[in-house]
Amino acid sequence: MNDSPLHLAVALDGAGWHPAAWRSEGARPGALFTPGYWADLVAEAERGLLDLVTFEDALGLQSAAPHRPDDRTDQVRGSLDAVLLASHLALLTTRIGLVPTVNVTHTEPFHVAVGIATLDHVSEGRAGWRPQIASRAADAAHFGRRTTPQLTDDDLRDPELIAARLRPLFAEAADVVEVARRLWDSWEDDAEIRDTATGRFLDRDKLHHIDFEGAWFSVRGPSITPRPPQGQPVVASLAHASTPYEFAARASDVVFVTPFDRAGAAAVLAQVAEAADRVGRDLRDRPLRRFADLVVFLDDEPGAAARRKERLDALAGAEYTSDALVFTGTPGELADLLLDWRTAGLDGFRLRPGALPHDLTAVTRRLVPELRRRGAYRSAYGTGTLRERLGLPTPRNRYAGQG
Repeated sequence: MNDSPLHLAVALDGAGWHPAAWRSEGARPGALFTPGYWADLVAEAERGLLDLVTFEDALGLQSAAPHRPDDRTDQVRGSLDAVLLASHLALLTTRIGLVPTVNVTHTEPFHVAVGIATLDHVSEGRAGWRPQIASRAADAAHFGRRTTPQLTDDDLRDPELIAARLRPLFAEAADVVEVARRLWDSWEDDAEIRDTATGRFLDRDKLHHIDFEGAWFSVRGPSITPRPPQGQPVVASLAHASTPYEFAARASDVVFVTPFDRAGAAAVLAQVAEAADRVGRDLRDRPLRRFADLVVFLDDEPGAAARRKERLDALAGAEYTSDALVFTGTPGELADLLLDWRTAGLDGFRLRPGALPHDLTAVTRRLVPELRRRGAYRSAYGTGTLRERLGLPTPRNRYAGQG
């Protein structure tokens, strides 16, 4: 049994993870692209004392198939920029972690590093990010600089086939994270002097060129942004197969995995540990927090959540399935599942609400109190940064003392 505090995150995406969620009772489709909509959701998550929220993002319009665009008009299409949205929400919240998704295949590493460092400053140490590769070849046409592999319907049958096709993009993404981490360290913590009497604002010896040379790009540095409050904002990744497990082992502080039962959770965690061994990561020195993803439909009345999902399936014209387990039930039944799966060694869970705001409020106002009654969840936020809440050490600046 894992005796450390249980961690809970929520993944926010549009009107919810079900493609017909925008048509559900209580949905707010007319507000999806307004700041108030997102502010209300994140305020609710913070009232529920969740560790962090993640925000989805993409370089192309959403589609029913993950590997190619479509022309459907009966599902939500369009989104706000996740990093800019998180920066706005940082000013409206005080404790919850903010973790936007950032595409790293077509985005310059320097700009990514500065954006996330800025988010960490704005949020006073609550920032993270989820590096995401561009798995759709059509996204490359928005930039015109390169092509990327085109996944096929056959590839989608097996996560390992997908990972094999995209392995070079994961290797590039690992370099992006490494560059970001070096840029965050390129300012020592006391590089700013701000001495008005002498006119010295900066100690130039405490700014460092990172001089990164890789297979895909080179970055000299230093950053234009001082070292973030966390030193290193939290890096999270979603992983379904061996290649993304290795990416998580190389680059991440938190990994979101997608088992379908407790035995599957134990098997996935073993694969993550094996990946860490392969890349030479000592998990005692550099902990990797493991969260399981679940899509959740929650109602107090037994059977009501399943019936609600069935109605949404009928509106969508197909049964909703996911890369993660789709749970329908009561908050008490979900608490049973989470505490059972936790014994496999998981540190926490990232819950994807099927429909917003219904399933988010069910998490914050029903599930969290139930977990608290069982002594499995906190009754208040503590102090400290997102890293500290997750039990992650603050990394030492690699360039300190080299001036």
